[in-house]
Amino acid sequence: MNDTNTAGTIESNVRTDSRPSDLRITDIRVAEIIGAPFTSALLKIYTNQGIVGLGEVRDGASATYALMLKSRLLGENPCDVDRLFRRIKQFGGHGRQGGGVSAVEIALWDLAGKAYGVPIYQMLGGKFRDKVRVYCDTDAEKPSGTETGKRLKERMDRGFTFLKMDLGLMQIAHIPGAVVGPAGVLDGLRGNPRGRGGSLDERKARNLAYDAQNVMHPFTGLHFTEKGIDLLEQYIHEVRQVIGDEIPLAIDHVGHISLQDGIRLARRIEKYAPAWLEDVIPWQYTEQYRQLQQATSVPICTGEDIYLKEGFEPLLKSGISVIHPDLLTSGGILETKKIGDAAQDHGIAMAIHMAESPIAAMAAAHVAVATENFMALEYHSVEVDWWDDIVTGLPKPLVKNGFITVPDRPGLGIDDVVDEVISQHLQEGVKGIWQPTDHWNDEFSWDRTWS
Repeated sequence: MNDTNTAGTIESNVRTDSRPSDLRITDIRVAEIIGAPFTSALLKIYTNQGIVGLGEVRDGASATYALMLKSRLLGENPCDVDRLFRRIKQFGGHGRQGGGVSAVEIALWDLAGKAYGVPIYQMLGGKFRDKVRVYCDTDAEKPSGTETGKRLKERMDRGFTFLKMDLGLMQIAHIPGAVVGPAGVLDGLRGNPRGRGGSLDERKARNLAYDAQNVMHPFTGLHFTEKGIDLLEQYIHEVRQVIGDEIPLAIDHVGHISLQDGIRLARRIEKYAPAWLEDVIPWQYTEQYRQLQQATSVPICTGEDIYLKEGFEPLLKSGISVIHPDLLTSGGILETKKIGDAAQDHGIAMAIHMAESPIAAMAAAHVAVATENFMALEYHSVEVDWWDDIVTGLPKPLVKNGFITVPDRPGLGIDDVVDEVISQHLQEGVKGIWQPTDHWNDEFSWDRTWS
């Protein structure tokens, strides 16, 4: 057989506008939206061949985290995903600061998949499953567990087979005698540190709320009283009475309380078999997480604010049961796949945090089908009626009977973003979408971190 003809036959099956080796990045732009369910920035990376890669900056993060990377990427071949990621990853960090690097990494994978005509999961090694189980996250804003149970039961009636709800500080902080704490601490936690612009007084109030919420849990001085613990137990008891005892029910962020209070709460709710108890204390305190997991039979979970695999490594040795990365903080698609595989080596399951648009959902879904120890993917937009309309090319509804089916389509599987839809949901002060970002083209610094 003629090797040249064989190579030509293979190349003819690659669905590209021209050779992938000639693909180059020409522009990066964003659209900043709100309500899907929170704030986020959608990202487009443009190329010389007309292929566009889609990414997303994490909920609550600044689009600047992504745009500042533009000058370091222009003219590069986006198919060199890992090389480019290693160039820019120093500009990411934990929490929302990982949002820019992660958004770019996801868009690079989308471009590579489109250039070579294959789904991202195939480039990660193929599938362990055809469908991705979704857990439906539900704010426990109702005054009773019975009412929240009814909301969760509605999710079950839609086909969801895994649930999550809040259970913690802010549900009982308004009840006299439920929480011990220094005067004014809870007021700071109730403030809103987000938003744009405003008067100097408004900015000061926002900054004060920001500072209050940046105090790590052990230093707030907040503790549950026995009455408070009783109220929280009663709440989950009422929920279980409505939804039954068989469906998995995870517990979201408990609030700014101490390790000791986390242990007290975990032991009290063991009888209700929570799927996990999440973010009880800051993830940095890995020794405290070891103590927490050893003190209870409830699976302990954290990780949505950790950047890169090396950020997870101390936690993987702490003995917790579930890690919970968010692709838009962790470093994107390949890094999260690596994190999941590392967790499996320690006997730890991986759930995935996701509170953004279908772009982030599909990035997470590709990782989920390609990672063996995956458990469930978060979905926080069940009541956002325009969520499915943000993009084209995916099944509608994308989340059906509690699962996402990842299509056998190139890249993320998304054709494009629907400008008419997102233009109706812009963040405050944003004037338009996909605006020119030429002022970032020549941003420069000597970035090397060693001499």
